[in-house]
Amino acid sequence: MRRILPTLAAGLGLLASSLVFAGPATAAPAEDDRPEQWRSYWVDAFNEGLYTPEQAARTVQDALDINANALIVQVGRRYDCFCNRADYPRTDAAVNPAPYDPLDEIIAQAHAAGLEVHAWVNVNTLWNSTTPPRSPEHVYNQHGPDAEGADRWLNKKYDGTEVQGANVYVDPGHPDVADYIVGAVSSIVSEYDVDGVNLDYIRYPDHNSTTTHSDWGYNDVSVARFQEAAGRTDVPEPDDAEWTDWRRDQVTGLVRKLYLTLWDIDPAARLSVNAITYGNGPQAVGGWENTRTYGEVLQDWVGWLDEGVTDTVMTMNYKRNWQPAQQQMFTEWSEFMADNQMGRQTVNGPGLYLNPVGDSLAQALQALAPTAAGNTVAGWSGYAYANPSSTHVDGSWENRSAERDALTEALTQGPQAPFADPATVPTMGWKDAPSDGHVTGRLAVRGGGVLDQATVTLKPLTNRSEPVTRTADGDGWFGFAHVDPGVYLVSVDLPRGVVGAPVTAVKVDRGEVTEARLGTYVDLR
Repeated sequence: MRRILPTLAAGLGLLASSLVFAGPATAAPAEDDRPEQWRSYWVDAFNEGLYTPEQAARTVQDALDINANALIVQVGRRYDCFCNRADYPRTDAAVNPAPYDPLDEIIAQAHAAGLEVHAWVNVNTLWNSTTPPRSPEHVYNQHGPDAEGADRWLNKKYDGTEVQGANVYVDPGHPDVADYIVGAVSSIVSEYDVDGVNLDYIRYPDHNSTTTHSDWGYNDVSVARFQEAAGRTDVPEPDDAEWTDWRRDQVTGLVRKLYLTLWDIDPAARLSVNAITYGNGPQAVGGWENTRTYGEVLQDWVGWLDEGVTDTVMTMNYKRNWQPAQQQMFTEWSEFMADNQMGRQTVNGPGLYLNPVGDSLAQALQALAPTAAGNTVAGWSGYAYANPSSTHVDGSWENRSAERDALTEALTQGPQAPFADPATVPTMGWKDAPSDGHVTGRLAVRGGGVLDQATVTLKPLTNRSEPVTRTADGDGWFGFAHVDPGVYLVSVDLPRGVVGAPVTAVKVDRGEVTEARLGTYVDLR
C-alpha cells in the first residue's frame, strides 16, 4: 500500500497544467484483458520533460501516444534532485522555482493518466562541471576535492587520477558513500508516491586502460578496507583477481542493501537497474564472466537477478542497427537477456538516439520477439524521450518532436506496429504474493564502531534450505534476501578479541523483513 498522499504543491501544479492544456489525454480504458508488457521512455533531466507543469503534461501525452504504461524519470542526475523532499539537495537546473516540485508534478499527471512513474537516480556519478553546485549540503562540496582523509569520497584510479574530463565519481567501497546512497534513495521512496526506483551508474566508471578490468576503486578508505579483509599490505594492481572480486562485491552489496531497505519502506516499489551491454554478448566472448560488464565496470546484474535483489534489469542495449557489427551485438544481448531472467524480469532498452526511426522499429520488433528457446523479455524502454532518433536536422525541440511523432506512428500503426494496442505493466509475483521473506541485521561495536566485513551465516533449523553466508558491509549491515519461511540461526564469525553474542535465532515470515538482533559487541583488541 502506498503511504504518501499527493501534496498541495502537486495539486496546484496539476491545476496549472490543466489550465494551459486542459489536462493530459484521457487515460486508456480500464485494465482488463490487456497483455503484460513493459513500455516506457527514459526521460532524462538534462533536457526538457519535467522542468515545468506544461513540459510534464507534454511528456505524459507523448507516452500515452505510444501506448506506454510507465515513465522512467530522472530525478537524481549528479547528487542533486528534481524534487523538494529528499536527502539530495534540490537541483540547480532551471526548473520552475519552488514550491514547484518536478517529481510531485510528473507523478500527479502520470498517475492521473494511468502511467507508472519510476524515479531514475544516478548512483556513483558525483559531478560533471568545474563550477561547484550551489548547495553547501551537496556531497561535492562536503566530500569532494576540498575534503581530506576519510571525508574524501572521490573514486580514484590506480594512477591517482580523480577527475575524468569534468567528471568526478564516488567510490562504492567507501562505507559513508554507500550509507549516503541508501539514505538518499530511500528518502525518495518515503516521501513520494513513486512506483519504483531506477538505479543508473550502479557500477564502477568507464575510461579504463583496458576492457578486461577496472582502473578505479583506489579511494584510500576502500583500499584500506580491502587490505584488512584480505590480510594484505600492498596496493593491488588493477587486474588483481582478489581485488577485482572485492570491488564487484561492493556494488552487489549496495544493490542488496537498497533492495531490502526499500522493501521495508514499500514492498510494492519496483527496484530496477540500468545494465551495461558493452561489446558482444556473453555467448560470443566465452560466458558472462568474460563480458566487459562483469570484468571492466564490475556490474554483476546476472547475479543480482539470480539472488533476487533487483526486480527488473533495464538493459542499455544501445547499438546502431545500421552497422552490421553492432546489429550482431544487439542480437546477442537481446537473446541473452531474454534467456537469463532468473525468475525476475529484463527489459530491452534500445538507444533511439543512435538510429533513424526505421531502425528503431526493427530493433523494437527484435527486442520483443521470442528467442530460439521461446523466451521473451518483459518489455521495451526507449532511450531517450528527448532524443527519439539520430536524424535531428538542427537539434531543436521542434525537430525532435517531429521525429518523436514519426517514431510514435511507426510503433503504433501499421501491420508490424508492436504497440498498436495498450498493455499493462508486468506484475511481480514475488512481491504481489511473496512465498519467502528476508533477514537483515547490523553488527555494532560499543563506542560507535562496527564489525566491518565480518562473516555472517544463516543456517536453517526448520526447513531444508541450504546455509547461506554473507559479509557485513562497512556499516556492519548484512542482509539475506528471499529466504524460505522458518526458523534460522544467525551466526557471526567474531574476530579474536571481540566479545559478544555470536549467534541468535530469527523467524522468517512471508513478505516480511526480519531483523536479527545480536546486541552490541565489545572490541578488546
